[in-house]
Amino acid sequence: MGFVKVVKNKAYFKRYQVKFRRRREGKTDYCAHKCLVIQDKNKYNTPKYRMIVRVTNRDIICQIAYACIEGDIIVCAAYAHELPKYGGKVGLTNYAAELKWYSRTYLFNMQKAVKEEERNKSDMRHIENK
Repeated sequence: MGFVKVVKNKAYFKRYQVKFRRRREGKTDYCAHKCLVIQDKNKYNTPKYRMIVRVTNRDIICQIAYACIEGDIIVCAAYAHELPKYGGKVGLTNYAAELKWYSRTYLFNMQKAVKEEERNKSDMRHIENK
């Protein structure tokens, strides 16, 4: 048998850089994550909103968020344990509750967020006019 060179020696492993933990575990696709988060450059600092749904054993949490350099900013959140206030009596963690929650969160909270942003813009205009 001829000479076999060891490719993965001590120097190789010394300089080896491991991938991110969530990438190694196969939990996060960072390429898709980047496409979700990054807004088009011709939209000039407009936040790109996304809906995040977290299902726990006892609750469903719907959040509307957008990305910043410092970290994601949660605009508003709605919880399934609030559903009885709006007429939902049973099944607060099932698929139907989830769908009901999507629509409730989207309608009520996005309207509130848009109103807040309009108020902030009008405040800025008021400050600039002084």
